[in-house]
Amino acid sequence: MTTIASDNWKQTALAASRSLNLISTDTINEVLLALADEAVLHSAAILAGNALDLAAMDKANPMYDRLLLSAERIESIAADIRNVASLPSPQGRVLTTVERPNGMTLTKVTVPFGVVGIIYEARPNVSFDVFSLCFKSGNACVLKGGTDAHHSNTAIVAVIRGVLRRFGLNPDIVTLLPAGREATADLMNAVGYVDVIIPRGGKGLIEYVRDNSRIPVIETGAGICHTYFDEYGDLGKGQAIVFNAKTRRVSVCNALDCLIVHEKRLADLPRLCENLASKNVIIYADIKAYTFLAGKYPAHLLLKATDESFGTEFQDYKMAVKTVASIDEALNHIARYSSRHSECIVSEHAANISLFDKMVDAACVYTNVSTAFTDGAQFGFGAEIGISTQKLHARGPMALPELCSYKWIVKGNGQTRN
Repeated sequence: MTTIASDNWKQTALAASRSLNLISTDTINEVLLALADEAVLHSAAILAGNALDLAAMDKANPMYDRLLLSAERIESIAADIRNVASLPSPQGRVLTTVERPNGMTLTKVTVPFGVVGIIYEARPNVSFDVFSLCFKSGNACVLKGGTDAHHSNTAIVAVIRGVLRRFGLNPDIVTLLPAGREATADLMNAVGYVDVIIPRGGKGLIEYVRDNSRIPVIETGAGICHTYFDEYGDLGKGQAIVFNAKTRRVSVCNALDCLIVHEKRLADLPRLCENLASKNVIIYADIKAYTFLAGKYPAHLLLKATDESFGTEFQDYKMAVKTVASIDEALNHIARYSSRHSECIVSEHAANISLFDKMVDAACVYTNVSTAFTDGAQFGFGAEIGISTQKLHARGPMALPELCSYKWIVKGNGQTRN
């Protein structure tokens, strides 16, 4: 069974996207439920491919956790696929109906993009997520994973294409490109065949795709996330939020990178950070914060911050700490260094919370909640294709509705224009 795309993948992906227009929602849901079962049934083959990829990566690499699959993670992926199947179809929703004086009726309805290209690093679960969301929304998908997950992605796409064939559907509804850079360039230049490209990965990947693609790009992934512990913050809430946001999974884009602390609460900083030591989190503290942490946080894990400590997406057990004298200073720091992904305030002060909500420019703005919740499944969307940090078309977790555009259906009875 062939998994990697053939040389004429552009034509076959385009043809497959057109065939999706005739597949019923019931059939789509049946395919997704079957895929969830097959993912679990073929977990041994998927894990074997994943083991080959893991063997080539240093365990100390923060990306190792993103690359790692397990039986439990495959069960979780299958549950997400079933969730997508249970959601309403985003296709054909009537957004607006207008009746013109001449008797014409204009109806604005949602439609799939057509062919969606995804360029991503390390995370093989993305292959399942992207297919399920694209298929449910009526899109064909072209997957361009990295060399680090090549064997995992090959095994996963083989399972997907096998299910499509079983239902008599075009297997080119999902296309896996070779792992090399030539395929990336080919995808970014597939004008007339691919409708949109979504990069998922670090800042470097996203900037490269944005700067070089001839296809429209929706930026997702890079997350430089802050939590501001306000003068009026609750210590218990702050301690739990900081620990969860930083250590739950350090390699993901919603992980905490910088803790901002009001100077009047510096005496509470050791308590805020004490649980981080159990995970060997390295703290890069500014001068004021360092003074309060010295002797109360393990010395081998406490370093003085430099300019490079701020505005860095660590994707590791590392965190910066910045001291501010006011909420305005905190807002200015976030405005300067944020990637506009997820930002949090820990506070019990209604006016400060309102100001934070209004002034922070990010896809997701939290009050007394860990930024770890920036996730399509956690938002109730079943899964996500990425976290969009831009403002055009989509922002925040991109799920089924964001994988649709729209068109106008115009009906009349012989009207002509003067």
